[in-house]
Amino acid sequence: MTSAHAASRPIVSQLWPASGAAAAVRAAVLALFGSLLLAVSAKVQVPFWPVPMTMQTFVVLVLGAAYGWRLGLVTVLVYLAEGAAGLPVFAGTPEKGIGLAYMAGPTGGYLVGFAVAAALVGFLAGRGWTRGWIRLTVAMLLGHAAIFACGLGWIAPQLGWSRAVAVGLAPFWMATVLKTALAVAVVAGLERATRRRAF
Repeated sequence: MTSAHAASRPIVSQLWPASGAAAAVRAAVLALFGSLLLAVSAKVQVPFWPVPMTMQTFVVLVLGAAYGWRLGLVTVLVYLAEGAAGLPVFAGTPEKGIGLAYMAGPTGGYLVGFAVAAALVGFLAGRGWTRGWIRLTVAMLLGHAAIFACGLGWIAPQLGWSRAVAVGLAPFWMATVLKTALAVAVVAGLERATRRRAF
């Protein structure tokens, strides 16, 4: 296998090589594990200013970069399916509702954005954007931008764009900067691990 071909493979495929039936098992295990990480990250409230933050977007970005666009997207879709089925995997569930009723509420657009971001970051990772701090940072920022674009696009028809930005973006920009930096650091560490494994 050439180094160029290996570099195009998702990080998890390099850290956990598998083929045939074993690859299908690996994908199922990783998708379920990733959906569990998303559920846990939705429930953990980290004190922050001006509002507490969850770590969901951080997990979404790291999963996309590490899993690649296909498995990253499937993992988020598994998570969304769990929520749609009524499992309390989203932030604020079951207190603020559950299942499809919750997903149709104000956070629905952000949930859709998770899937878009995982696919986008995974796509960019497959083209080398996880190698090098600048491109990796841009990839993570684009992933966050996709999440907010979907979220704001969901609530803006009801609130108007200025109000949507005020409640759906402005309070979260500092947390977004922090989570972007954390995601860059984690993915860069995973990339270093794959390079060490290659030698």
